[in-house]
Amino acid sequence: MHRFVILSGCSGGGKSALLSELARRGYAVVEEPGRRIIAQERASSGQALPWVDLAAFAVRAIEISLLDRERARAMPGFVFFDRGLIDAAAALEHVTGQPVLKHYAAERYHPLVFLTPPWPEIYNKDEDRQHGLEDAILEYERLIAAFSSLGYATEILPKHSVAVRADMIIERLETD
Repeated sequence: MHRFVILSGCSGGGKSALLSELARRGYAVVEEPGRRIIAQERASSGQALPWVDLAAFAVRAIEISLLDRERARAMPGFVFFDRGLIDAAAALEHVTGQPVLKHYAAERYHPLVFLTPPWPEIYNKDEDRQHGLEDAILEYERLIAAFSSLGYATEILPKHSVAVRADMIIERLETD
């Protein structure tokens, strides 16, 4: 759907802060599936954690992303997704080598995807983000290729404040 807007890009690049700013401004938002999965898996001693079983984690992220899309249909206006279906399918394709992305090509989002680039100055590992910046950059490069292969245009957000980035996204969407 053209009102479903993806925020993707490098881990630790400021997507979650940007999503919070868009929510503060009154936009509908959908939080990243990955952090939700990690919380659920930790609560149940599960194994679908990205550092334990990346394929199982990606399968769960696909399932949650499809549910998120269904729920978002009832939300008004632009709905901003912190990662989502394409990110999860790209991860599953990477880890299994199977052509997963093409199975979800019909699940369209806004044709313009906003990407946060690698930003070493703000990148932080934490309990849920256990991979290093090098792995995050490789993932970022895979995501650019994945979105491109599905016909999405990508706009790399500049390394500016959260407010400036949010302004740029809204302005860009309103002029499209």
